[in-house]
Amino acid sequence: MQKPVEPKKILCIHDLSGVGRCSLAVILPVLSVMGFQPVALPTVVLSTHTGGLGTPARLDGSAYGMAALEHYQALELQFDCIYTGYLGGEAQVALAEKAFALWPAAYKVVDPVMGDNGKAYSTVTPALIERIRNLCRAADLILPNYTEAQLLLQQQPVTEQLDDAAAQALADALQPLAPNAVVTGLPLGKYIGCAGTGTDRFVIKKLHISRSFPGTGDLYGAVLIGSLLQGNALSAAADNAAEFVSLAIQGTPCTQDTRFGVWFEPLLPRLCPLREEPEGIL
Repeated sequence: MQKPVEPKKILCIHDLSGVGRCSLAVILPVLSVMGFQPVALPTVVLSTHTGGLGTPARLDGSAYGMAALEHYQALELQFDCIYTGYLGGEAQVALAEKAFALWPAAYKVVDPVMGDNGKAYSTVTPALIERIRNLCRAADLILPNYTEAQLLLQQQPVTEQLDDAAAQALADALQPLAPNAVVTGLPLGKYIGCAGTGTDRFVIKKLHISRSFPGTGDLYGAVLIGSLLQGNALSAAADNAAEFVSLAIQGTPCTQDTRFGVWFEPLLPRLCPLREEPEGIL
């Protein structure tokens, strides 16, 4: 009997929002059903996400995170991938920096969560932007949205409509910062687009999205990373992620309060890889 292959471990350094279908609440089930073992390292625990649900209860995870990393090192755990998201301050960026240093062979993905809709978040300072920019330089892949790409490039964020050439030029400008980049949320007329650059550069992909939901970027990133680790090229992984997000939006009832995110759960079986049943399992 062939020995089962241990699932790849992905260290997920993100916030955890109790209500709102975003960040770790989305990332963990997606990566699990795709055949991986996600390890959650919450940067901050929130009662809800911060998009229109009032002021959430908040618990900073910086001290816990450092202790957790030391514990994982003592256990001699090995991570195949490190995936970072919301880092609420420089102390939390230090968590990601330490993880990158402890597991240098891991594939490193940075979602530089700093702003949206043409504005940096109120807690994002110039010093924090520079620290996250340096973190991106240590990554194999970065996943900024349109606003974050401009912040990384030290451009004034704007929300004007782009043509395809301008959108691709923005993605290409990130090449000196990280080997591979996918820019999401590009405003292309009635479409939202994503553009990729790097070793598997792909042309702009467009989605017609009629409603905006929190957490779709986290959903996109999780499916993309899972697809990459399954052996797909970046262009194919971006296709898979875009299709899944689009289907999740389409499957969310029009009467649903958008603040509570998309109904992605019924679609999770689509992500499950086909496997042979181990011998002895009924």
